[in-house]
Amino acid sequence: MALPPGPKQSSAYQTLAWTLRAPPFLESSRREFGDVFTVNLGIVEPVVVVSDPDLVKKVFTGDANILRAGAGNKVLKPILGSRSILLLDGPEHLRERKLMLPQFHGKRMEAFTQLMRDITNRAIDGWQVGAEIKLQSAFQEITLDIILRALFGLDEESRRTTELREALHRMTRWASGPLSQITMSREANNKPGLWWMVKPSIDATDRLIYAHIAERRNAKDLAARDDILSLLLQAEDENGKGLSDRELRDELMTLLIAGHETTTTAMAWAYERLLRQPDDMQRLQAEARDEDRDEGWTDAVIHEAMRRRPPIPMVARSLSEPWTLREEDGPLPAGTIVAPSIWLIHHREDIYPEPEAFRPERWLGVKPDTYRWLPFGGGIRRCVGASFALLEMREVLRTVAARTELVLADPSSSRERISRRAIVLVPRHGTRAILKSRQPAAQSEPAAVAA
Repeated sequence: MALPPGPKQSSAYQTLAWTLRAPPFLESSRREFGDVFTVNLGIVEPVVVVSDPDLVKKVFTGDANILRAGAGNKVLKPILGSRSILLLDGPEHLRERKLMLPQFHGKRMEAFTQLMRDITNRAIDGWQVGAEIKLQSAFQEITLDIILRALFGLDEESRRTTELREALHRMTRWASGPLSQITMSREANNKPGLWWMVKPSIDATDRLIYAHIAERRNAKDLAARDDILSLLLQAEDENGKGLSDRELRDELMTLLIAGHETTTTAMAWAYERLLRQPDDMQRLQAEARDEDRDEGWTDAVIHEAMRRRPPIPMVARSLSEPWTLREEDGPLPAGTIVAPSIWLIHHREDIYPEPEAFRPERWLGVKPDTYRWLPFGGGIRRCVGASFALLEMREVLRTVAARTELVLADPSSSRERISRRAIVLVPRHGTRAILKSRQPAAQSEPAAVAA
């Protein structure tokens, strides 16, 4: 069985290009080979990259027993664990998804709104006027605190909160290295590598998470709590069975790692553009300060930031048996990775005119198309925390915009280059800004989440 054509360079060269310069590597390959091409990364099976919306739809709506997302995500197994919703396939995935999804929708999300504002306001109070702020790092601290409070239900100043925050910082410092993805891939494929350097920090995090799960499982006030962990502890499937400690650990780690880093990065990219486009920033501030009742600009900024700079460049499906993507190619062999490219779809000029431009107005009154806007994936594998992430970005961005005047630390640059943190594409210099002024926080109501 033949694979679609692709770059002819060695797998070592392609792996390095994918690791260090993923967007240019994908774009040059599409220019030469079209909307479907094969790359060889060495550390995984051949990857067939797809950037045609109709073919992406075929992948997302195809037989999940053949197009296995869990197997396609095995590179994440060493850190997320084998029971992560991202690593499961078939009935196991559907069971866990049904248990998790209700906790991230409807009125449950409304309970987190004030908590998100309060945490953001507290962070802003610590910013020094006239000082330089790396917004990637600042947003990272805010989103981590939101996750520890909303997801784990941890007290703001508890010992476990401090210990878990420090353990997660150690993990993310490792993830910031450009070769972290290769390290995970080699471990996931049982190949020798540098995993021994990372494992102690993961083990330390696991001990804290398991201790917290055990404590919360036995809490007398469990039913009165509305943090995500407490809700998941009470969730049961149709057979009356809940999530085990191992399943809870892996899902919590998934929400921590996948949700925390991607949301942070999307907000950093949004500000990276807004600080270069003052009119767009002023419109965000007007909406945030209730000076402009034309609701929808904040969401438009978020949609455009995640289109222009999607944190994850592509998603993957591993074929359990031969499967035909395009008739002209014939069946692709079992084991092939079929990868809809979020980056390439988001930069198609026939879908998004002037794709390199940051134009939030293109989203006003427009609902993102399922197969043309893909930052949360698609089909039955769409991110279960998408609603939480969108709410979090909306509240954090509005709170920062309402209270601060920020300017670029280096106004001479026209854009910030892309760097890689594990599988996430981040601003290379962290979106450096100077805080010119800060307004006092608006009076807030007590946070609704029981912590």
